[in-house]
Amino acid sequence: MESKQPLREYEEKRLKETIAFAQEQLTQAKEAAQRKKSEIIEAKKESWENTEHAITNLWTSDGFEALAELSQYVNPVTDKIIDYEEQEHRIHLLETMIQSPYFARIDFRFDDEDDVEEIYIGRTSLKKDRYQEMVVYDWRSPIASIFYRFMTGEAFYDAPCGRLTGQLLLKRQYEIKNGTLEYFFDADVRIVDEFLRQLLSQNASQKMKAIVETIQQEQDIVIRDMENDLLMVQGAAGSGKTSIALHRAAYLMYQGLKTKLTANNIIIISPNSIFEQYISNVLPELGEDNIVCAVFDDLLGDIIKDRAIEPRNDFLEHMIADSPYKNVRKRSMEWKTSKSFQEILDRFLQDIPYQWIEFDDIYYEGSCIVSKETLKAKISGRPETPLGAKLEQLEDHILEIIFGVETPREQREEKNIVKQEIQKLITLDIVRLYKILFHNESYFYSLTPGNSPETLKELWEYTKENLETDLLSYDDAIAVAYLYLKIYGTNQYRTIKQVVIDEAQDYYPLQYEIFRLLFPKAKFTILGDMHQTLEKKEDLSLYHQIRKILNKKKASLVTLEKSFRCTNEILEFSLSFLPQDQAIKSFNRNGAAPQVLAADSAEAFIDAIGTEVTYCLEQGFRSIGLICKTQSNSARLWETIKSRMNVQLIGNETVSDLQGVFIIPVYMAKGLEFDAVIICDADSQNYRSEDDKSLLYVACTRALHKLSLFCENEISPLIQAIPVSCG
Repeated sequence: MESKQPLREYEEKRLKETIAFAQEQLTQAKEAAQRKKSEIIEAKKESWENTEHAITNLWTSDGFEALAELSQYVNPVTDKIIDYEEQEHRIHLLETMIQSPYFARIDFRFDDEDDVEEIYIGRTSLKKDRYQEMVVYDWRSPIASIFYRFMTGEAFYDAPCGRLTGQLLLKRQYEIKNGTLEYFFDADVRIVDEFLRQLLSQNASQKMKAIVETIQQEQDIVIRDMENDLLMVQGAAGSGKTSIALHRAAYLMYQGLKTKLTANNIIIISPNSIFEQYISNVLPELGEDNIVCAVFDDLLGDIIKDRAIEPRNDFLEHMIADSPYKNVRKRSMEWKTSKSFQEILDRFLQDIPYQWIEFDDIYYEGSCIVSKETLKAKISGRPETPLGAKLEQLEDHILEIIFGVETPREQREEKNIVKQEIQKLITLDIVRLYKILFHNESYFYSLTPGNSPETLKELWEYTKENLETDLLSYDDAIAVAYLYLKIYGTNQYRTIKQVVIDEAQDYYPLQYEIFRLLFPKAKFTILGDMHQTLEKKEDLSLYHQIRKILNKKKASLVTLEKSFRCTNEILEFSLSFLPQDQAIKSFNRNGAAPQVLAADSAEAFIDAIGTEVTYCLEQGFRSIGLICKTQSNSARLWETIKSRMNVQLIGNETVSDLQGVFIIPVYMAKGLEFDAVIICDADSQNYRSEDDKSLLYVACTRALHKLSLFCENEISPLIQAIPVSCG
């Protein structure tokens, strides 16, 4: 036991033994991978030799039998490839573990037992092969929850066999790099906070890191929740929402060993592609990868395949910038994604079979076999059956009339030709149907009881004009996607059992209806901050709407009020843009006060930015964000300063990392963090409305250590009243 030798010596010996176990298993895994690789090569060779005959017969009358013969040789090759990929994944985990096998240890004595168990906790587990004895426990294992939730003393954890209780005698944390023990300390809650404070004082990573070493108690409860079908998290800026989302996805994968949940069963909905890449390395660090990540634009593109759709970033640019159509676009978006417009769409859906599908008589070999009246009667009625399903039944009905229940082999090609013609008749153009609402004015108003034509006329005319273009506006695309899913449904995401949605406040009610239709059998984890909306105002009532729309049996809302990202000074400054009754707590990390500067000329303004960037680089800051209100402002700034410094403009495309100096619009900075932030257009023209307060709050809370707000000429009136240090 360690009492018989110095602690440092004991821990170094334990680390050496652990690494030796991992290295031994790594050698075995590499040998197994090499064997499996050889087996794949041999199996492919054998498959090619045995299936050459079958391939040549695919197009003969015996093609079905040839195809069956081909599959019996292909499947074993596929199985071997899967085995090989699993072995390669195991190699990656072991190589990572050798660098840092664990980060914590707890000593736990179960009730009614005398022996004390030393539990070492890492990002993945390590067992002794022969006896299956645990050398390192995965941070997601039930017993590891003790580390996150308890101080020394009485403790418990919930195992598959029930709740187990005992005494937590020791909590120890380690810093291990490249297989070397840097330091360790025995931790209570206060010291853990100091450890986290030390990590937060460092530079931002070029990509988001896993934070398993510093998960707080309230975060751990959210990560491990398995009771709720809908788990909602309202968290302040910097409270770790995104980290929680990713660690929760990794935890669900770990639990999937029992619930048969695989990477294909989880999807993470991210706010934009920049953010998606920013978080891309967290799950592999936690031992999980291949989880599907998507942005809402991707979902729209999967549903509406034949039309160009306005990207969300372009939509936000128009909503945030002072464009002529800003106000009408804002009202259009709020209206088209509201419950009242959904009701209009639902009434329209009921009318489509009766009024808006034109059928012709069906002829075959010169004779009318089905009249258009019969076709219309077949799809009318039965409101419980989706229209798309009724159209498919209509196809089956016509084919059965022509060919009977079974089609002779010689008629199969002819049947396929007829089937293609029928498809032209029964396939609906959803965009064309949607346009009916905005081409037939009297019909549209008949679907809007309680609304006077004067109230909606401007929005109706605005939409009618937009629909004349080839590009489908973002708000119209959401409505069209809803219509498509209500008519046809989709099986594209039928395997999804868990959905994680970040930045929940940026979605509207109709988008949550789309989530419900896309993932009808999934459980949801939804994380947001009602203070970080971009183009609209939201409050906590949105969570009530989400709960009502998704209609899950068991739902819960958790609030995280502590912010870990910013210094006290930056957080206090940022909170000035929110209502005064916000209960957001600082993590108590001090730094420099925010700096505000209004230059009296364009030259002085650019000089000030250059000086500030140089100072930040000299301070060792690795990531510096020059945040502008819009993409157009960002582009203008980039053109001005690109010859003076090494700076990258972030647009709709992704970037390889976030290390260096970047110019970025505020709506793309959501969820990201920088060592230093310079808001570069903080003048009275850009930031003056109530909506702009939310933008300033988002921009300011991207900063870890240093915040500056610069402009040319007059500073924003939203900032003037705030006491700050001026440059």
